[in-house]
Amino acid sequence: MQEFKKRWEITKNWQLLFPVIGLLGLLFSSYRLAGLFLKEYHFTFQIVFALVIMFFLLKLVLLIFKKLQNKWIVKQRWEIIRIFIVFAITGSSSLYVGRPIIKLLGITKENLNIVVYWFLYIIIGLIFYQILLVTFGYLLGQGKFFWEFEKKMLRRFGLGRFLN
Repeated sequence: MQEFKKRWEITKNWQLLFPVIGLLGLLFSSYRLAGLFLKEYHFTFQIVFALVIMFFLLKLVLLIFKKLQNKWIVKQRWEIIRIFIVFAITGSSSLYVGRPIIKLLGITKENLNIVVYWFLYIIIGLIFYQILLVTFGYLLGQGKFFWEFEKKMLRRFGLGRFLN
């Protein structure tokens, strides 16, 4: 355990919460993916396949960590896990917030061309994604990182003039 704490620069025990949440999220995602591919198979086989998927996803995530560690400026390495958790929560939440808004506006697949519907759905989801990203970033203690990330993203969208 001491080696794990040293590797991720964890100085307080409460910081272990983020790697645990990350691993549980990865396990849940792997189980859901296994369920998609193996609906007809026994539960035990799904669990084994989920563990195989989790192994490969964990390898991928650790590779991504290595690449982003130099790009993202954080005080301690474990904070990268917290940033990934914010991205995961925000991505899922923007869909849940966007659906009712689209229905409230009366936008449906039946009354619009399917291409127009999906275009509007993506635009509305993207707007809520930006708002939720900064909100969840502040709630999980990474507000400064996500505000800088948001400003960079708005500049890429050509909306940098609204930041001043």
